[in-house]
Amino acid sequence: MTDQATEPRPPHTTPLETARAQLASAIEILGYGEGLHQMLATPRREMNVAIPLRRDDGEVVLFTGYRVQHNISRGPGKGGLRYSSSVDVDEVRALAMWMTWKCAVVDVPYGGAKGGVTIDPRLHSQAELERVTRRYTSEIMPIIGPERDIMAPDIGTDEQTMAWVMDTYSVNLGYTIPAVTTGKPLAVGGSLGRPTATSRGVVHAATAALADAGVRLDEVSAAVQGFGKVGSHACRFLHEAGARVVAVSDEHGGVRAADGLDVPALLRHVQEAGTVTGFAGGEPISNAELLALDVDLLIPAAVEGVLDEESAARVKARWVVEAANGPTTTEGDRVLADRGVQVVPDILANAGGVIVSYFEWVQANQAYWWTEHEIAERLEQRMLASYRSVASLAHAEGLSLRDAALAIGVRRVAEAHQIRGLYP
Repeated sequence: MTDQATEPRPPHTTPLETARAQLASAIEILGYGEGLHQMLATPRREMNVAIPLRRDDGEVVLFTGYRVQHNISRGPGKGGLRYSSSVDVDEVRALAMWMTWKCAVVDVPYGGAKGGVTIDPRLHSQAELERVTRRYTSEIMPIIGPERDIMAPDIGTDEQTMAWVMDTYSVNLGYTIPAVTTGKPLAVGGSLGRPTATSRGVVHAATAALADAGVRLDEVSAAVQGFGKVGSHACRFLHEAGARVVAVSDEHGGVRAADGLDVPALLRHVQEAGTVTGFAGGEPISNAELLALDVDLLIPAAVEGVLDEESAARVKARWVVEAANGPTTTEGDRVLADRGVQVVPDILANAGGVIVSYFEWVQANQAYWWTEHEIAERLEQRMLASYRSVASLAHAEGLSLRDAALAIGVRRVAEAHQIRGLYP
């Protein structure tokens, strides 16, 4: 169901600190003043809600939910809904900020938003999760909607969660409104290609980065950390493209095979066992060991902050393509740059999900659905065009891909701010 945590988050840095440091770097590159910096650093709107749940055995427990709309200057808020016991408002603020830049980098007409509930979904029945979702949705209804803020799945949530959100919102307004969420089941207005869109986008980004160095995907070895929705599909697409996937991991541990894992057999094992551990076609490996493997391509696809100063110093990969949100801390970024590791940043590499979410939203608003071929083709075009824009700026200005992507995203949002002006 999810890309769960694979390592404890480093205690000396937080996602919000990383997000703010990245913004400060972009502000310096762009030469913006402190007033604009503060506007771009501060969420536009936040809502914290109490979510009481009557459990199946009758016990009543209370959870906390959040929705943060970081910026809506370029369009309605857009961002996932995360269910995790580690969720807090600062994490949601960071994720919402990253969504703002991500939407701008790939030039979709959205602002950044994010939601979360502090709950471990693995400890609750489907009926309990439905009640939590519907209560959370009803509490934040004043600030969401197809023209206000559109939700999508994230860690701990899936297409069924989005169907519950859509139904709750629709029932309260008295008619069906598919465009209030994306990542829904096809039967209620979802889009073909959406479940695998983030992973396909990651592979498109990896392909483009390798091509800049004259290398093909079928010439490289790869390791994937995180084997949930994003990591598992990325692993499959890498294998289908000819890459040698030598190691994968999830929250329980990992497996490796120097000659390459049998990915179809691994996927069947995970389907049955629920974890990559115990796969007969590979040797056990820890998450820390996976990050330090001598591979060409490393794809962190779990959670934030796994590549900090210490772990980044052990990375031997030539390319890091960030499938997760915020997997590299500011200190880790500096270490990787000093060691010549090319990092394709999250706000570009994993933007395939929001691109196809945009396609789903457009289709829902038009009540006209595209073919899977049309979606795949448009996704590839948008990802490659966005990569070229970022790489061109990086080359022209001597920037890292992250700084170039942030500069593009922040500039587009700032321009929208300045053109719209300040409301008196």
